[in-house]
Amino acid sequence: MSTTAPARVLGLWTLIALVVGNMIGSGVFLLPATLAPYGAASLLGWALTLGGALLLALVYAWLAQTIRNHGGAYAYARRAFGDGTGFVVAWSYWISTWVGNAALAVAFAGSLGAVWPAATATPLHGAIAAQGALWLLTAVNLAGVREAGHLQVLLTLLKLVPLLLFGVIGLGWIHAGAYQPFNPSGQSLIPVVTAVAALTLWSMLGLESATVPTGVVRDPERTVPRATVIGMLIAGLATMLTCTVVIGLLPAAVLRDSAAPMAAAASHLWGPAAGIGIGVVATISCFGALNGWVLLQAQTPLAAAQDGLFPGFFARRDQRGTPRQGLLLSSVLTSALISTHYSQSLVALFTFTILLATAASLLPYAVTVLAWWRIDASARRGRKLVAAGALVYSLWALIGTGAETLLWGAALLLAGLPLLLWQRHRAAAATRG
Repeated sequence: MSTTAPARVLGLWTLIALVVGNMIGSGVFLLPATLAPYGAASLLGWALTLGGALLLALVYAWLAQTIRNHGGAYAYARRAFGDGTGFVVAWSYWISTWVGNAALAVAFAGSLGAVWPAATATPLHGAIAAQGALWLLTAVNLAGVREAGHLQVLLTLLKLVPLLLFGVIGLGWIHAGAYQPFNPSGQSLIPVVTAVAALTLWSMLGLESATVPTGVVRDPERTVPRATVIGMLIAGLATMLTCTVVIGLLPAAVLRDSAAPMAAAASHLWGPAAGIGIGVVATISCFGALNGWVLLQAQTPLAAAQDGLFPGFFARRDQRGTPRQGLLLSSVLTSALISTHYSQSLVALFTFTILLATAASLLPYAVTVLAWWRIDASARRGRKLVAAGALVYSLWALIGTGAETLLWGAALLLAGLPLLLWQRHRAAAATRG
């Protein structure tokens, strides 16, 4: 095993594919059903979500220009607030990756089952499909970051191009009556905007992806900021366009009861073959998102281990520069989470893992903005206004996830405290020795 720095093999297009691929997973194919009760008023919630995500992306981009450290939010938190806060963010983000990967693996199995029903005929079959995708992509990432990056570019193109084509072509088929009344929910606009923004939050997670593997990125001070903002805008706008078009193609009553609303819309317009095609795209989308997150799952622990905050084995890399042990451990944990809940339905398992992943991923967003305030206190007023908006949005999102999610998040953080205390004890003993 090697601890020397790996080659910088990721360029701008690969990083953009990483951000887009990680953001566009399963959510875009399921959101139209959950947004149907709000009709055209959902666009207002989308505006809040995209605006907040853009503010966060800008803060991440500015930090990437200032700090070259490997590890994204962890590096920023540690630089601003010290080892304790850095550990909390690293622990939280690491958990969000391998728990979120369980959700993506399950979503992949569900999408595959829509195209090939035998794959999910029983809970055991669904679990096997999810496990197979997870370990296939783990093997790809063990082959090297470059290989995983090339696969990510291919998978992102295979899902982004059909989604954009569907959205653009679908614009010509929508009818204005589908958006009437503007707000069919009967609620006032403020609760509607808040509800839609909360529902669409999951589709924005991953905007920070380019800041995590900076140790293997070429010219990271230029590449990472550009990839973060460009990737977030492409993924966010493509998701909003597609979801809004689907709402305009099918009656709200049909959408609410559809397990695959985009496929239903395609079948309604162009026949069953089009619906199957969208199902294939959904399967590829989940597979591509899973590949991107598997690529990231060992990067934050690697950076924390290099700084002595995580166990040393996370910092060991093989001859290809891959943090093999951290990658394998993360996939083992994901696999265990899938296995221990495989008897549940895919929907129940997906909901459970989304809850855990969201709880663990929102805290790093808020801490990252606070870190920017501390690191770049002399910034121009315009940037401070952007950061203030990003902080308000991230805190709103954190609180808005609900009491149950916050309790899960607190429990996950507490689970990491023994490791932090043990690492500090070892560091103190080494100093005395």
